[in-house]
Amino acid sequence: MDWPDLDRGVFAISVAAELSGLHPQTLRVYEREGLVEPDRSPGGTRRYSGSDVERLRQIAQLTSGGLNLAGVKLVLELQEEIRRLRAEVDRLRVDAEGPGQ
Repeated sequence: MDWPDLDRGVFAISVAAELSGLHPQTLRVYEREGLVEPDRSPGGTRRYSGSDVERLRQIAQLTSGGLNLAGVKLVLELQEEIRRLRAEVDRLRVDAEGPGQ
């Protein structure tokens, strides 16, 4: 799904729950466990972004595949590390090629 601004928290918890196919209480548990960090409105209301909803869908897929929350957290951390390392490799490759190549 294409979102206008993936990182801007715009969805209330009920909408994020519906979009991700999860119960709102499950979203609260995932936040408490550090798996998702929604934005907060000035009044403290949770606001989920498109990226948050995609992450919630991924968490749901992993848990339905049999992983517990500790396993999910590890998978998400490893995926982030892979993204970071790929970006570093790309940067090093560009630096090694030098200008004009």
